[in-house]
Amino acid sequence: MTFLNEEQLSKIPFKFLGRNVKISEKAAIYNPELIEIHNNSRIDDFCVISGKVTIGKHVHIAVFCNVAGGSEGIILNDFSGLAYGCHVFTQSDDYSGQTLTNPTIPTKYKSETKKSINIGRHCIIGTGSLIFPGVNLAEGTAIGAASVVRKSTEEWSIYLGNPAKKIKPRSRELLELELQLIQEEDNG
Repeated sequence: MTFLNEEQLSKIPFKFLGRNVKISEKAAIYNPELIEIHNNSRIDDFCVISGKVTIGKHVHIAVFCNVAGGSEGIILNDFSGLAYGCHVFTQSDDYSGQTLTNPTIPTKYKSETKKSINIGRHCIIGTGSLIFPGVNLAEGTAIGAASVVRKSTEEWSIYLGNPAKKIKPRSRELLELELQLIQEEDNG
């Protein structure tokens, strides 16, 4: 994987760009003036990042992810991550058949849901999962592969399925490792 160098990154008019940010040269970034990317975060090949998006520190977005913040916005808090092929989107058409759908249709003929998404600290979202508009993934949530998340979660819990359901609590031991990493970064 080849990442954009510092000169290439500096030419993209991000709202904010931290240190040691890695973005694949094969990623697509739309509306960079609405996008914040904080220190030590990485976006891999074939990802699409668009709209209002805030990416915290030590966030990883793996290949083939779609992060569509639209006007409402997506926040990926520190130490969160999206595994291969996840889709996170803040707007969705009305599929009931009562309105027309898709972006080629004028607004007066369609009905869209538009709600922000918050992905808490230390959340991990498994391969091929979908996160729907309005979801708040509480701190420490783990989402199993191929899950469909339509409702907000409880902190430090593991969810799986379609629809995603809580299956068990998640350990908080990683918080000790976070403290060690932050101390190393502060001293280094």
